[in-house]
Amino acid sequence: MVSVYVHLAYGFDARRWREKWEDGRLIGINEPTPYGYHRARQHGFGVTLSEDAPERLPARVFRLGLRVLLGFDIVHAWSNRARILAADVVWTHTESHHLGVAAVLKVLRRPTAPKLLAQSVWLFDDWDALPWWKRRLYRWLVARADVLTTLSRENAKTAQELFPNTPVEFVPFGICADDLSPVSARETGDDIRVLAVGNDRHRDWPTLVAAVDGLAGATVTIVSHTARQDVVARCSRASVVTVDSNPQLLELYRLADIVVVPLSPNRHASGITVVEEAVLAGVPVVVTDTGGLRDYFNDEAVAYVAPNDVIGMRDTIRALGADPERRQRMAVAAQRRMGSHGLSSESYVRRHCELTLDIIGKPMDFGRLADSGVGPTRQSSA
Repeated sequence: MVSVYVHLAYGFDARRWREKWEDGRLIGINEPTPYGYHRARQHGFGVTLSEDAPERLPARVFRLGLRVLLGFDIVHAWSNRARILAADVVWTHTESHHLGVAAVLKVLRRPTAPKLLAQSVWLFDDWDALPWWKRRLYRWLVARADVLTTLSRENAKTAQELFPNTPVEFVPFGICADDLSPVSARETGDDIRVLAVGNDRHRDWPTLVAAVDGLAGATVTIVSHTARQDVVARCSRASVVTVDSNPQLLELYRLADIVVVPLSPNRHASGITVVEEAVLAGVPVVVTDTGGLRDYFNDEAVAYVAPNDVIGMRDTIRALGADPERRQRMAVAAQRRMGSHGLSSESYVRRHCELTLDIIGKPMDFGRLADSGVGPTRQSSA
């Protein structure tokens, strides 16, 4: 059996995660383990997840301070060093995780250290803005990775340019797609209920609010912990709310006519989780054309608008609101791209299993993502 250790952020302790999941306190479509990594067990892998070490206030301040300084959580990785060293392969979810693991492995220098499958999300968006000493430190640490993975081909291209000697893989991100809600589209008239969800720093709330402000009859509900109230202060038809339970969020999806994911330019497929949640809920999606999201959904499945295009977003919302049949076609087409062999946590984890067997010299074909037209692509290091 191949032993996999999944290193995640402090606060993603598997026991506490499951308790929150069972109680419905995890907002969004989630699973018994973060990101569905437990699914590797059905492929014969042994899976262990990181655990949170108990800490009092002084220890917490020290850990967080060092994380701010370095850009990754070395203390959390160090507290999980025994689990790291016991694994055949380490999986990570973001650069904050794999940089911490790489630092531990560099310090310990064990001759039988595990392989490292290092996933990055925001690192390559921010690379040029990093101070020189961080770029130098990160290059030293990234060199420890056996494979770099990204959630978009745009990021994969950047990663390969920065690290030409390290294999890079685009691994499409997916959420639990075991259940699909029926698709329906009501006649809206001028009453268009728009829903927008997200906390990512690349959400472009001003463009969305300006688009709805000029659209008579439309309302927008923004579900976010990071959107400021002043974003909607001048638009009486826009509101920022938070939800306390998953049923509340799912009810908002059920009531929405359109889900809009407004984004500022990025490389890391920002917004893909919300797009997939909306698709599973059977709601048509309008999304900003950035971040490599076309690697996930084509023009038949979602409606794309250019970045910062208030008029384009307004016109697209208006057109979809007036055309229930088109909304229904889009939602059906989007749902066809999801499932166990399409976009899903099952395919996402299966791809990790494939890469793991590849880097330890035990290749096995789990089946590609051919059904959805979404397939992983190795970036050439030539």
